[in-house]
Order: sequence, then C-alpha cells, then structure tokens
Amino acid sequence: MTDRTRFVILMVTAPILAYTLVGGLLGRVVAREDTYRHLRVFEDVVSIVTDNYVEPVEPERLMQGALWGLAEGLDPESAYLTPDDLSQYETDDASGEVGVGLVLTRQYYIQVVAARDGSPAAAAGLRPGDYIRAIDDNPTRIMSVVRGRQLLRGEPGSILTLTIIRGNAAEPVEVELERGGGRSANVTSRLVAPGVGYLRIAEFDDTTTDAIEAATGTLDRQRAERLLIDLRGTATGAFESGIDAARLFTSADTLVIRESSTEQEPVNGAGEPAIAWPVVILTDPGTAGAAELFAAALTDTDRAETVGLRTAGRVAEQTLIRLPDGGGLLLSSTRYLTASGEPIHRVGVEPAVVVPIPTVELGRAVADPDLDPVLDRALEHLAAMPTV
Repeated sequence: MTDRTRFVILMVTAPILAYTLVGGLLGRVVAREDTYRHLRVFEDVVSIVTDNYVEPVEPERLMQGALWGLAEGLDPESAYLTPDDLSQYETDDASGEVGVGLVLTRQYYIQVVAARDGSPAAAAGLRPGDYIRAIDDNPTRIMSVVRGRQLLRGEPGSILTLTIIRGNAAEPVEVELERGGGRSANVTSRLVAPGVGYLRIAEFDDTTTDAIEAATGTLDRQRAERLLIDLRGTATGAFESGIDAARLFTSADTLVIRESSTEQEPVNGAGEPAIAWPVVILTDPGTAGAAELFAAALTDTDRAETVGLRTAGRVAEQTLIRLPDGGGLLLSSTRYLTASGEPIHRVGVEPAVVVPIPTVELGRAVADPDLDPVLDRALEHLAAMPTV
C-alpha cells in the first residue's frame, strides 16, 4: 500500500468512524468487533479504488461520496451536508427571497412531496411523486434536500426552471416557474352537501387549531352534522400543531407515541373534545408530517376514517451533528408511532377506502378539473357513518 493510499484511507475513514461513534451516542449501539469488521472492509474498498481506478481520486471526493451513501441508505430525511451546505443551513438567511411552494424529499433524485395550495408549483400542475432531475441546470442526483430548497428560493418575480420526470415518462419536461405568487389560507371551509361540512387544511402552524374551531363553528351555524377534512397535499407545519389540532376531535388518553433510540413517550390527549361530528379524512401521498400525525391520531383511536391514498410516511425529527470535515449530518433521531404502537415514518397511514387517482401527463390538462373521485367517494362513505 502506497503512502498516498494510506493518506486517502485516513482522510476517508476518520469521518466514517466519527459517524459510527455519533451513532453510538444516539443509542444505536453496535458490537465493537462487528463495527471494526465493516470498517476493515471499507478500508479495503478505499485501497482498491485508490490503487486501481483509472483516474486519480481526490480524498475529499471519496469522503463526501462515502458519507453521502451512509446517510442516503438510512431514510429520505437523513442527509450528509457538505461544509457549504452546513453553512447555508445554519445561517439560512432567506430575507427577501421567496420560493415556488414545493415541499421536497429524496428518492434517487430530489422528489416532490407536495405543492402548496395557490403556489406557482401547484398552478403548473406539479404533483406528489414528481422527480426533479435538475434545478436551473443543477443536477439533483447527488444533492441534499437542504441544497434543493436553497436553489428554489430567489428574488420575487425571478424565473426558475425545473426538469421534471413523472412516472415512467421516457423524456423529462422542463417547467418554468415564477418565484412568489399567492398562497391560500391555512384553513378554509364550506358546505359540500346538506349537513356536510368541508374543511381544507393546507398547513399546520400555531394558528391552525384556532382556525379549525372558528371554521367548524361557522359550519355548525350552517347546520353541518358531518365533516370532511381534506389533507391532500398538506405537507408543511410543525408536528406539535398537528397533534394540537387532533385534540379538538378525540378524548383518547394517548394520541401518538414519540420514539427515540432509547425510549418511547406517549403524547397525551386533552380531555373532552370540542368537535364530535363523524369525520372522514381525505389523504394522498402529499399528506405528510403534521398532517399525518393528525390523521394517525384520529384513525388509530377510531375517531375518523380515511379515504384516498396512503400518506407519505414522513414523521421523523432530525438532529444536526457536525463532522470533523466541516460538514454535518442531519440524522433522523426521533420518529412517531400510532397510539397502538405501529410505525408511521416510512410507512404512512393506509386509508380505509382506497381511491386511485388517474395519472395525468405533465403539461396536459385534466379531462375535467371539476371531477373529484376522492371527494365523491368520501361523501358516500361519510353518509354511511352514524351520527353521534
């Protein structure tokens, strides 16, 4: 083994070892011999690459690739941040900048979780599951979600070009979006049928619970006796806000369970609920985060049923850990379970009634935008439920 090879191995394995030790501090205890065995295999691979690859390999490139692969193999919410990414993440000074209303995750490329109601992305027809191959000619194959969010932001009125692949399309489509644009209110409501109220929750924040109470009060005066809650494409908001909103609907002692590597902590209800109507929740793969906790809390305690498609499965909290190379790890260190102990993160909430959504080719108009088969099926299902 040459001196250069030894140097490369040292440069690459030092952060990997730090990563392993950090994992131990978080409670992910691995047998020492097993850890060393895997590190020896890694050392052998680095040596083989350094001595045999057709071009000289820079230690930094190997190190970042290895750390990227480690985080990528955990879950879409965990990520390795380069020193530049970490600096941007910690400062995150976006004053004066706006985005296009997209919530992002990773699966091979940067991927759309949801497009916010009333946003430029929603107006362009972007949907959950769309792959973003490039952001303004910046490929996303090896790009963190943190970096992707940074690239989406810019001056109001500036133009952003996304290269999108939907489903099994052979060719990507370029979509131009103007940063800025409007956004809908967090909570809106209306009557959709005699005695049936419709509540659209676009985001869970510290105003959402009060807005739900106000909206259901209005629906009550309009003689609503049943309630549809639309969480399709709802992917932003604080977890605690989703839990607070669930307390309006159920008196269950435990709403969800918060789990780390060392303990489980029940998240408790809050006594008599304010809203007692029969409830059906509309979900899809864009239902994520706080919206999933809300749906899980109500369905697992038999307070509501869901219609639509499985939710995103994105209910983990990340811890930022700095690494010796100046970069960092965003590591999922806490996740949520249903009250009965079933995982939600990476699993999602399965609807009681599955309603497929027709595939629409990007750039082509929906046959009839006023048709909503999920809403129609939810109305049927709600009508069959007994009133309190």
